[in-house]
Amino acid sequence: MRIEKSVTAITWIPSEAIEGMPKLPFEMGITHYDEPPPDRLAPEQLEELRDADRFREANHLKAWIEVDDGKIVDCGYSGDALIGTTRVKIGPKTIGFPGIQYPLIQAEPERGPDWVKFVQSAGGRMGLPAPRRVKGKPFFQVSSASAWTTLELTVHADGTHEHALAGASPFPRHWVYDDEGKLAEKSAEIDFERWWRESYGPNTPWGGEDSPTLVSAVESELERALARLVMKDSKSLTRREVAEGDALVEQGEEGGELFLVLDGVFDVEVDGEAVAQVGPGTILGERASLEGKERTATLRAATRSRVVVLPRDALDQGEITAIASSHRRELS
Repeated sequence: MRIEKSVTAITWIPSEAIEGMPKLPFEMGITHYDEPPPDRLAPEQLEELRDADRFREANHLKAWIEVDDGKIVDCGYSGDALIGTTRVKIGPKTIGFPGIQYPLIQAEPERGPDWVKFVQSAGGRMGLPAPRRVKGKPFFQVSSASAWTTLELTVHADGTHEHALAGASPFPRHWVYDDEGKLAEKSAEIDFERWWRESYGPNTPWGGEDSPTLVSAVESELERALARLVMKDSKSLTRREVAEGDALVEQGEEGGELFLVLDGVFDVEVDGEAVAQVGPGTILGERASLEGKERTATLRAATRSRVVVLPRDALDQGEITAIASSHRRELS
């Protein structure tokens, strides 16, 4: 009996993800940030999304095992990878620069008594030059920094499986989809400066070094839809950066604003104890906004984080109520 499973990572650039001078072409409309990928993904969609310029790279780890009388007798990879094209507006024209795709790295499958673990790294870089100073020799690079994901997939003889985002470039955002094409987790923190200065040559899987990544759970589909609406017209909204260890709000204080987490992870603390963790895309503060009462928890940044501050009237009461019903009470 043949058992085949998969896990897919899509790498894309969310709005406001770039810092410093490199963001100018994005702000001026010469090139673009990416629309968020879909909530659900079919394998045949990958080429469509690439052709529509919706992502930078895609890592599709697909693997199989052959089971005979409860024992694994053979196994192998059957996935692939895709890379996007960087499109640049020059006057009235748009010119596409195909990305440079790196060779797919597929580790020798690790076999256990009733399971096999597969590990695959995929990625590349823009086809455009990006002159910059970098950390370490040769201290200067002309080619752009590299982006990648490393996925793990463990398939068991009984048909069950697990997956993980084992490593990834610190920029941009990486979304991970399970075997059924459902969004399962995402990279929680973007570090553009570290990526810009360090993600080249020896500091990549192709140079023998990967970069661990922090992942976060996926927010609700409602939050994701509302976040997209908010961010389409968000120039007038306040942004806040919260340093690691600092509190966004404190339990017991009054406040009616809501917060959309753009980047980073927050610990939710009740009476000084961490009870949950939330990441990008989550909308917070809805309970106090609904009830006009004190904050029920402290939100403390576990990493450097960024949020958009939403006034009470940014969402209607029905939307806020729906978000509150999907959250544990202490998240507000």
